[in-house]
Amino acid sequence: MIEVVAELSRGPVFLAGEALECVVTVSNPLPPTATSASSEALAWASAQIHCQFHASENRVALPPPDSSQPDVQPDSQTVFLPHRGEKGQCILSTPPKILFCDLRLDPGESKSYSYSEVLPIEGPPSFRGQSVKYVYKLTIGCQRVNSPITLLRVPLRVLVLTGLQEVWFPQDEAVAPSSPFLEEDEGGKKDSWLAELAGERLMAATSCRSLHLYNISDGRGKVGTFGIFKSVYRLGEDVVGTLNLGEGTVACLQFSVSLQTEERVQPEYQRRRGAGGVPSVSHVTHARHQESCLHTTRTSFSLPIPLSSTPGFCTAIVSLKWRLHFEFVTSREPGLVLLPSMEQPEPATWTGPEQVPVDTFSWDLPIKVLPTSPTLASYAAPGPSTSTITI
Repeated sequence: MIEVVAELSRGPVFLAGEALECVVTVSNPLPPTATSASSEALAWASAQIHCQFHASENRVALPPPDSSQPDVQPDSQTVFLPHRGEKGQCILSTPPKILFCDLRLDPGESKSYSYSEVLPIEGPPSFRGQSVKYVYKLTIGCQRVNSPITLLRVPLRVLVLTGLQEVWFPQDEAVAPSSPFLEEDEGGKKDSWLAELAGERLMAATSCRSLHLYNISDGRGKVGTFGIFKSVYRLGEDVVGTLNLGEGTVACLQFSVSLQTEERVQPEYQRRRGAGGVPSVSHVTHARHQESCLHTTRTSFSLPIPLSSTPGFCTAIVSLKWRLHFEFVTSREPGLVLLPSMEQPEPATWTGPEQVPVDTFSWDLPIKVLPTSPTLASYAAPGPSTSTITI
């Protein structure tokens, strides 16, 4: 029996373009006092990162697979296929790397191997939607002699920051200064430089503040004014807005605002409704605020953006956008007053009306949500950093 443990040194969340580092430890769990005949051997071990794509058949109409390029022995148990047994299709993968060959371990002995690979920058982000799913995994395959391959899968979460594809790592040492007293390889320098650049771009895009005002009206007049200080956010931030109802000519009885994502299938991949398909647009609510606001002059709300959610993105098959979805309940009666007059000379019993005729309408305000620091996302939404398998 051999135990294989894969540990991600920095957590399971990464930014596309960063280097993933994993320590693979292979050990013989038998006590050292066991006989030498209890030694175990592995023929080889290899590692590879891949992205698996899965689409809902009721929502997405994918073209038929290309039969002119048959798979390489998909049923063979002696060929290293990281996506064997997975749903959907593999749309992105890194070249496989061999960790070791002909490894023999005595009882109680263990050996560790380091695996490092840069996550492809052109891939989609990790996403589990109602129409499509993009799932990243690090797969480690091990094989005994004359035995089938055993696969160990480590789930990953990949964040994509649009715009880094056009950025190149500076080759001139004058542009990228370094200390002569520290030893750092080119991969580590590029990884830290990319993380620093991504942090600067995120900070520059989300730190700009300016008040944006929107007049909210229905068919009978003005309801109020909505104010928001920015329209670009990072995962983990709060969306703060104010609503001024004192300037309205139509009484607002209640309002609600929801922080939502809109998942939309691209037109060329939409399944027709008559062919058993469902709507190609789906919405998910991540936070909601509701308030009764009659006789309220000014109010505000704060909606947190979950760190576990996916920033907006767009691929050839699907797009994900963020929005604020408002719903208003207004009175049909002009100048509606539901409180007794304060100028009555004598005490009186007041009873509110049993029925008030109302109208409802909605309004959507698009916003933009970007990734955050992978380290912050790992701490706030921890996932498994260690995976184990026994052969």
